[in-house]
Amino acid sequence: MSAPQARGAKPAPAEEVRPGVRAKSIVREYAEALVVALALALFIRTFFVQAFKIPSGSMLETLQIGDHLLVNKLLYGLRIPVYGTRLFSYFHPEHEDIVVFVYPEDREKDFIKRVIGTPGDEIEIRNKKLFRNGQPVGDEPYARYTEGAEPGPRDNFGPVTVPEGHVFVMGDNRDHSFDSRFWGFVPYEDIKGKAFIIYWSWDGDDTWVRWSRIGKLVR
Repeated sequence: MSAPQARGAKPAPAEEVRPGVRAKSIVREYAEALVVALALALFIRTFFVQAFKIPSGSMLETLQIGDHLLVNKLLYGLRIPVYGTRLFSYFHPEHEDIVVFVYPEDREKDFIKRVIGTPGDEIEIRNKKLFRNGQPVGDEPYARYTEGAEPGPRDNFGPVTVPEGHVFVMGDNRDHSFDSRFWGFVPYEDIKGKAFIIYWSWDGDDTWVRWSRIGKLVR
């Protein structure tokens, strides 16, 4: 038996349902969330951070085949996709920065190398020794040389002067790197960003995870 209703009290209204108006379905809510997430991910990838995988050994020992790394795309300024032009720049590439850029001889590919020369630098290589502005570059702990490599442009090169708005790049694996010694300078507009951290790494042959490399800063 229900309690008597207080005198003068109005009964609680039933839940209102207006014809033609339906609550969003769970499927629609998830779909909208997914679209927003994808749009946000695309925006971040285009202007801020992008992931790349190392497929070759031109940057050994600094970067191993199978390293997956993140690249800061905003550091050198906002780059407009497709056109490649920059609206503004925060910083310019500096000596020893490891950068990802559009390969000059095939613009469908991206390369990663270390900046060796910046605008105005005179670059020369004598018997594998790097000279910058007439002076031998000091210790390069990242540089790797292979005994018995056949002589070529990589061993004796230049001198050349880096033009304004360009950089001269080389791979750390000096005897096995296809770089500015062979195809010239890289314009600022083609630099996508600076590599800064390895977020995943594994051996492509044995598919063993290289746990010690995960989270390692790229230097």
